[in-house]
Amino acid sequence: MRRSHTIGVVTTGLSFYGPSQILVGIERAAREHGYSLLLATVHEDPDEVEEAINTLRERRVDGIIIVAPHNSEEEAQLAQEAGVPPVVFLSAQPPGVPTVSVDQYAGARLATEHLLDLGHRRIALITGPQDWLEARERLQGWREALAEAGLPPPAVLQGDWSAASGYEAARQLLEQPDFTAIFAANDQMALGVLRALHERGLRVPDDVSVVGFDDIPESAYFHPPLTTVRQDFEELGRQAVEQLLEMIEGEEPPPPAVLPPELIVRESTAPPENLYFQGL
Repeated sequence: MRRSHTIGVVTTGLSFYGPSQILVGIERAAREHGYSLLLATVHEDPDEVEEAINTLRERRVDGIIIVAPHNSEEEAQLAQEAGVPPVVFLSAQPPGVPTVSVDQYAGARLATEHLLDLGHRRIALITGPQDWLEARERLQGWREALAEAGLPPPAVLQGDWSAASGYEAARQLLEQPDFTAIFAANDQMALGVLRALHERGLRVPDDVSVVGFDDIPESAYFHPPLTTVRQDFEELGRQAVEQLLEMIEGEEPPPPAVLPPELIVRESTAPPENLYFQGL
């Protein structure tokens, strides 16, 4: 068999930390195995994804990796029809499509249960865009952890993953405060939350605890250092390459690779002993 020793990568969202670090992991693992990459950056339109896949196939790549953080059913179907081995970054696990992911639901439960264990009973959520499967799964993990504790979910506001959106969402929450902790669905939004609380004269974690998600390198240097949920993005990229190379060698599609998240406890969370919002 003649091979190009080239892997095609279709990706969106490279302005975000997660997808960019996944790409780093893919590139490093591919290079270790003697493969180079052809990169196609697309927006959210499935037609663009299909066009990118067709272009990569015409360039005779040996396999394709799709980093699809948005609604991904169409992308998964396109991957199946690509004509070359595919791997998709997808928390759902459609039959016949090899996938790699971090358990987003479990990560949200880790964050929420950490706050519950500290004694918090009113935990607000700033979720990500709901066209991202990861955001929906984090919302579900938060909601079900509260339900199992016998607690009704308090306010939910939606951001766009940016620090600015976390800042604005926190300002809205502070208009009618009904929380002692805030779970922000990524670290950038948590940064905005910290700014909004500081402007209001609230101390973290003395008055309000804050948890993020992703463990970006800067989160350890926030003020205070951020408690967050770590995802090993580079390992995700490596796992995708390993799966793809198995199929390029003619092996059966491997089972889904689901990596566990890890709770990183720092100084932004504490028991609600000195409540700013009395009576919650």
